[in-house]
Amino acid sequence: MPFIEQIPVSKATGLLRKLFDEAIERSGRVWHIVHIMSQNPQAMDASMGLYRVIMFGPSPLMRWQREMLAVVTSKANDCFY
Repeated sequence: MPFIEQIPVSKATGLLRKLFDEAIERSGRVWHIVHIMSQNPQAMDASMGLYRVIMFGPSPLMRWQREMLAVVTSKANDCFY
């Protein structure tokens, strides 16, 4: 199993601290999918921006349909959702 070093929330500064704080405010914690990007806060910021546009931006799909597509895609890729 691969190992990627992650910066602990308690040691985060600057942009990373801001992104961690936003994650905690949103869901009460920093999920693994977000934390794994801690070595590159700029990539994390861009990834979270893309997620917000895909899941909450204008679309012909309803929110629940977008969420279902994410679940089905994760299952097809043998990823934990």
